[in-house]
This record gives sequence, C-alpha cells and structure tokens, in this order.
Amino acid sequence: MLALKEQFSEQFSHSEQLHSFIQDVLKEAHMDMTALAAVAVSKGPGSYTGLRIGVAAAKGICFALDLPLIAVNSLQILTEKYQDNNQALLFPMFDARRKEVYVMILNEKKEVVKPTFAEVLTTESFKEFPTNVQWVFMGEGAQKCKEVFDANHIEYRSDIQHPSASEMVSLAWKAFQANKFEDVAYFEPFYLKDFYTTANKIGL
Repeated sequence: MLALKEQFSEQFSHSEQLHSFIQDVLKEAHMDMTALAAVAVSKGPGSYTGLRIGVAAAKGICFALDLPLIAVNSLQILTEKYQDNNQALLFPMFDARRKEVYVMILNEKKEVVKPTFAEVLTTESFKEFPTNVQWVFMGEGAQKCKEVFDANHIEYRSDIQHPSASEMVSLAWKAFQANKFEDVAYFEPFYLKDFYTTANKIGL
C-alpha cells in the first residue's frame, strides 16, 4: 500500500469528497492515474448510497482509462483485520436496521463457510453452526448480538468495526493475479436487498 486516506463519519458525503480523496492519495503516492493497472472497489453489502457512488466512481475511472474492475465483498474485507489462527468461526456483520444484520460466515483461514445473507436476529440465529469452536463477532452489526446472545463461546471484537481500504490490498491482488474481473458495463453493487423508500407524509 502506497497511500491511504479514509474517514469514518456519519456526516461523510461520498459525493462531495470521494474524488478529492482519490486525487489526494495519487498525489501522496507520486502517481498519475494513467499508471494504474486496475481499480478495486468494495462491492457491498452496505449503505445503498455509499455503494452506488463508490462503484460509479470506480467504473468511471475504468471506462476512461480502459482498466479492469475488481470487486471485493465488504464483509470479507472486514475479516482481514482478524489475525488469530486458532480454530474459530468468523461472523462479520453490518447493521441492516431494526433487528437485522448482513452477515457471512468464514473459518479462521478466511474460507467462506456460508456466503452473505440477511439475518433477523433471534435466539435461534446461527443454530446450524457448531458451538465447540469460538465464534468471533465483528463489525458494527455485532453490537445488536449482545442483546440476543450471551454465551461463553462467543467473542465480541469491538476493535474490528469498519472495513478499510488497507485490508482490500491482499484480496484485490489475488483477484488481479487470477484475472477475476467484473464486466465494467454491467456490474452493479451487491445491495443484498432491494432499496426501499417511503413516501413523505403530508399532514391534513
């Protein structure tokens, strides 16, 4: 990794700052955009607006410079922060509102046990997984699990909250070496669920 600029804030506006952030890291790395060999983007799941703006920016660069596009699952990026080799099941989670989370299950080798799915948290959640190994809950969605689960085999990693571009490097490089590229014209973010809006209520 040559340069990194990131910001975790409820007030962060991708549409206002993303392109300036890209210019800043290129300048810090002493690189021109024409020197790029590919563009990697976090594909989701996650914030509908954030994913849409991020993917649009990545696709725009790829179209302009005729570069391949690499898409990395956002939950997998999160697990790259976990560095313990002891046998365990990893549960990276994002908040999906109310009692629901977006989650995927991996083993300690970062191999996918169950691909990304949406789960409404109850005491019956994840019952299909063995409890004789450590469960490691991480990500902003894991906080919701504390209200539901209280078990000795569950470890909560409050230090692993958000995916970072710094953890994308190894995953993106593996995809690049394997020529695992997306169709730039047709690629869409992995929203997992459809985006819903509610009509404005007008008082009469």
